[in-house]
Amino acid sequence: MAKNIMIVDDAAFMRMMIKDILTKNGYNVAGEAENGQVAVAKYKELSPDLVLMDITMPEMDGLQALKTIKANDAGAKVIMCSAMGQQAMVIEAIQSGAKDFIVKPFQAERVIEAVKKVIG
Repeated sequence: MAKNIMIVDDAAFMRMMIKDILTKNGYNVAGEAENGQVAVAKYKELSPDLVLMDITMPEMDGLQALKTIKANDAGAKVIMCSAMGQQAMVIEAIQSGAKDFIVKPFQAERVIEAVKKVIG
C-alpha cells in the first residue's frame, strides 16, 4: 500500500514540486498545508505516515509545528526542509525529533532517498 505523506510549505509551487516528485515515485500525498497551524490541525485529521515540512513559514514556523505534532504523537515522522544557511534551525529540528532534513533547492533523488530512509 502506498504511504501517505503530508506536505507543508508556504509556497504553493514548492508543494506542487514535492507532490510531483512523490507521486512519480509511488507515494500518496494525503494532504497539504501552507503553515504550521494548518499542518498541526491536518496532522490530527489525516494521521499521515510522514510529514515533509518547511522550516520558515508564517503563522507558525516548522519548528513549532514539529514540536506540537511530536507532543501530540510521539511516533510522528517528520522530515524538515530548509534553505541553505539554516544550520542552527536544522540542528534544533533534529533535536526536536525530525528524522531527516532536505536542503532547498530540492533534488528529486535526495527527497526520495530521505523518504525511503524514514518510511521505506
